Amino acid sequence: MRWKPFDITEGDFVDGLRTICGAGDPNVRSGLAIHVYSCTQSMLNRGFYNADGDFLIVPQEGALNITTEFGKMYVEPNEICVIQQGIRFSVHVESKSRGYILEVFEGHFKLPNLGPIGANGLANPRDFLTPVAHYEDRECSFTIISKFQGTLFSANQNHSPYDVVAWHGNYAPYKYDLAKFMVINAVAFDHADPSIFTVLTCPTVKAGVAAADFVIFPPRWSVQEHTFRPPYYHRNCMSEFMGLIKGNYEAKEEGFAPGGATLHSMMTPHGPDAACFDKNSNMKLEAEKIAVGTMAFMFESCYSMTVTDWGNTICEKVQPDYINCWSTITKHFTGPATIPGDSH
Repeated sequence: MRWKPFDITEGDFVDGLRTICGAGDPNVRSGLAIHVYSCTQSMLNRGFYNADGDFLIVPQEGALNITTEFGKMYVEPNEICVIQQGIRFSVHVESKSRGYILEVFEGHFKLPNLGPIGANGLANPRDFLTPVAHYEDRECSFTIISKFQGTLFSANQNHSPYDVVAWHGNYAPYKYDLAKFMVINAVAFDHADPSIFTVLTCPTVKAGVAAADFVIFPPRWSVQEHTFRPPYYHRNCMSEFMGLIKGNYEAKEEGFAPGGATLHSMMTPHGPDAACFDKNSNMKLEAEKIAVGTMAFMFESCYSMTVTDWGNTICEKVQPDYINCWSTITKHFTGPATIPGDSH
């Protein structure tokens, strides 16, 4: 499935939350959900917390000035932030804003194991920023909105929740600038596994299996020889939801626009469109910097995701002709139709 850019609706961050797809159940602390948000107004005397899991927020248009119980974070497009389960926060905006949210119901996001890469590479711990303590001692009528078992509830109180004078420990929200990701890539031939683009992962209890991975495709050098360099055609055991923060994604430069999305369900074949196939099958292979001015990302999960009614019909953004981007790819195989052989 592919969606055109989602509309930016009037209201604040909570008013503009919409769920596209997901799997599992927050009641049993297993699974995930993928949302989009849009807002044109700040949350005034309104706060929000998620009792169901952690939010990984990816702004696509417009910066977010987020006040939390731990302090403030200013998060711009090409940055992300993570706000864990139970942390109260309010979102303030300077202009209209839109973005994506990956919610996990189990565990927390962590850096991936680097294995033979060693100590340095991908998203380095030193580049993640936590808020400096900030508080306001303010009496007012304040509404707290909670997401509990997938439903929103509200309660009123007579003071700001952001009256925490100081904090310690490591359960705190944080932000990260995607431009600081240290890219690793193949430098001789073929492709390394796309796991080399993982920024954060939320593992399941099964070793090596992720409830969710947050993966990016940043600007980088492409130098492989004797190789079809774009992402290869494949099907796999993971669900792949992609979004585009800015620029043009190399495998599908037409139809996949910033603020839009795609979903390739597990074991569904997919890959570069016909224009990308033709261009890269015939180009001279020289060192080339790709994805300049672009930042695409992927929410990947071991779970099979169900699309909501809003995502499928109500949003009116699904592109029914998405499959046509592969329709003009022609067969180039010139070998025999069959190879004689026995059944062993």
